[in-house]
Amino acid sequence: MSAESDTQSAVGIENAIGWPLGSALGGAIGALAFGLLMWVYDPDTVSAAIPGIYGLDPVGVVGWGIHIAHGILLGLLFGLLVTRNVFLGVIMTSPETGALSRTGLTLRLIGAGFVFGLAIWAILPLLVLPVWIEAIGTGTATEFPTTAIESMLGHVIFGSVLGLVFALVTDLRSRSPGTPLEG
Repeated sequence: MSAESDTQSAVGIENAIGWPLGSALGGAIGALAFGLLMWVYDPDTVSAAIPGIYGLDPVGVVGWGIHIAHGILLGLLFGLLVTRNVFLGVIMTSPETGALSRTGLTLRLIGAGFVFGLAIWAILPLLVLPVWIEAIGTGTATEFPTTAIESMLGHVIFGSVLGLVFALVTDLRSRSPGTPLEG
């Protein structure tokens, strides 16, 4: 076992399991925040449209369960990406500009989450979902608000909350990614 996996984070979670736990927790909390926004704008999106994506009937809290599961999976993808040396190096690089050099790792991870949420919105509901709905041929999910401003805002909130929770739970300060931008 490496010395890196033996170090403790600020909340007592070993780094070896810290990023998956921080990612999953951040994804679940981010999905909850996004789900609450959708619930305010249109409760049927959570209760009917999300199960409809899979051809399921809107029964009970199935939509919420699927939505939180999506958040956890996307959170794990985020954690996997930001802990790789190339992305972590960019996040931890000290830029030469005054404003960016004063930002801490937490703020940078929130920014990375924001960008991740925006990318998820551009890829999943705008590109993948229409193809998926056409492939399964369900009419229930056709009312899904893919391009609505609420969808974009929700994905950005999801990513920002994900980045915040990830930064609070996962200790990345002990990691040294090197300098990926210098060749």
